[in-house]
Amino acid sequence: MVTQSAIDSETAERLRAVIGRIQRRLRATRAGEGLTPSQISVLFTVVGRGPLGISELAELEALNPTMLSRIVAHLCQQGFVRREAHASDRRAATVSATAAGRRLRERVQRERARTLAAQLDAVDPQAREQLLAALPALEELAELL
Repeated sequence: MVTQSAIDSETAERLRAVIGRIQRRLRATRAGEGLTPSQISVLFTVVGRGPLGISELAELEALNPTMLSRIVAHLCQQGFVRREAHASDRRAATVSATAAGRRLRERVQRERARTLAAQLDAVDPQAREQLLAALPALEELAELL
C-alpha cells in the first residue's frame, strides 16, 4: 500500500497525465459536434447546477466574463441555454438549461459512457478489476480537488 508521503512528483505527474489523456479522448463525441470543449463544459455545469448567475458560472468554469459571455451567447443561439435578466437586479443575468440542452448533455454522457465501457472491455480482465476497485479512491480524489 502506498502512503500519502510516498507519492512523489513523478507518480503524481503520471496520474495527472493519464487522467488528462482519458478525458481528452472521451471529450470527442459525435453528439457534441459543433461545440468546443469549453462550450460543452459550460452546458454541463448549467444543466447540472443551474440556473446560475453569470458571475457564479464564470467562477465555477474558471473563465473570464468576456469569454463566458461569448460561450453563453453561442449556447443561447443554438437553443441549449437561456440567458435572462435577474429578477431583482436587471444588470445581472441568470443562465438556465433548455430541454434541448438537457437532452444534448444526456446524449454526450451516454456516448462517452459507451466509449469507455467498450474500451474497458478490451482491457486485460485483471487490470479491469483493479481499475474498478480504484473507483472509490478516484471519486474521493475528485471530491478533494
